[in-house]
Amino acid sequence: MNRMISVLFCVPLLAVSLFHGDAARAQALRAGAAVRVITPDPLLPVSGGIGTPNPTHEKKGELTVRALVLEKGSTRIAIVGVDNLGWTAVLGDRSRALIKGIPPENVLIGATHTHSAPDAYAFPDESGRTGADLQYLDWCTHQIADAVNEAVRNLMPAVLKTAVGEARGKIAYNYYADQLYDPRCGVIQALAATGEGKGRPIATLVNYAIHPEVIGSHRGILSPDLCGPLYDRIVSKGGGVALFMNSAQGGMVTADNRLGNGKEANDYEECTRIGQLLADEALRIVGDAPIQKDPSLICASRVIKLPVENPVMKYILNKTPLRSPSAGEDSVSTRINLLNIGSAQVLTIPGEALPNIGYYVKRHMHTTQPFLFGLTNDAFGYMLTKVDFRSFKRYEYVSNTSLGEMTGEIYMEQALRLIDDSPPASQGK
Repeated sequence: MNRMISVLFCVPLLAVSLFHGDAARAQALRAGAAVRVITPDPLLPVSGGIGTPNPTHEKKGELTVRALVLEKGSTRIAIVGVDNLGWTAVLGDRSRALIKGIPPENVLIGATHTHSAPDAYAFPDESGRTGADLQYLDWCTHQIADAVNEAVRNLMPAVLKTAVGEARGKIAYNYYADQLYDPRCGVIQALAATGEGKGRPIATLVNYAIHPEVIGSHRGILSPDLCGPLYDRIVSKGGGVALFMNSAQGGMVTADNRLGNGKEANDYEECTRIGQLLADEALRIVGDAPIQKDPSLICASRVIKLPVENPVMKYILNKTPLRSPSAGEDSVSTRINLLNIGSAQVLTIPGEALPNIGYYVKRHMHTTQPFLFGLTNDAFGYMLTKVDFRSFKRYEYVSNTSLGEMTGEIYMEQALRLIDDSPPASQGK
């Protein structure tokens, strides 16, 4: 009798144990990554900004889209890097409509900002015509969705390493004032938690502020610029799928390709030097970071409205065939996201924020590991504070290619509200 009672009690205890095991597995972090090549064939003209794209005759490296999907419990997010000057919400929303199993507001699509890729803004000329290849851009939106959907299929149990540290060496500088840039590099690395590949990186994401414009748009070369060698270096070092997300690189944080004779190195060899150095620094920074076995994963967002005061930007936004449905005559709406990924906190920027905006926002983030994903969800030109706008001759160009005086102010105000409304990043476990 006693033995029967013992057995009867063991059955429900076993069921409870199995239930908790399933629940724990359901709450564990999972990660997956995928890549698609988006190099046009035949080659297309490339764009470095407003104006007519420039013809190309060769390529150096492949343009790609790179997706990292993270999931914990009911939260699933996608981070996508596109080798392009910018990627508008209109194009991003086409991909979001094709992505399965992830809420559209949880899909973050950012541009690396290479100046050697096809025009994705469809900049209109004075007659309203554009030199952009709209069929190519639509094909790219499908490649983005395919990469994210594959990353979802590749989801596997994962642990996390995150770190922020100064990237050392000759990588970037501020063309306007050498030292006015953020040397910090943020790294997020997802590693396999089970199986034969346990401990191996699934993906390594590098977050750093720099203009990938070593080659530029006037040399007849299509290229991911320094991002291509960065990807290749991380893969060769066993870092899994590599992603690059730009940061607050406006006004004018660029690649440090200066030569001792006052000239610049503008070839793919220099792209390789800088890209490999940044990759090595990123792997060094994250190398000794503690493993977070139970990291938090939170995604919050809000839509903000930005006034469009600049006549040039107003013309572009209203005449481009990629016109945003949210664009009025004098304003445009865009989404900003805040992510908590373990002990890292990520905030998106819908353009090229100047370094002082980046420093200010990072200082108010609830984490010791602040990340800024620039040119993400939208790419509305330069973002200055009102005291910087048209204040110096040096700022004439960035002022003329911004939405207006209040863009940076509104962004900072709304970003801080989003930060304050969200929980702080965890310290990881």
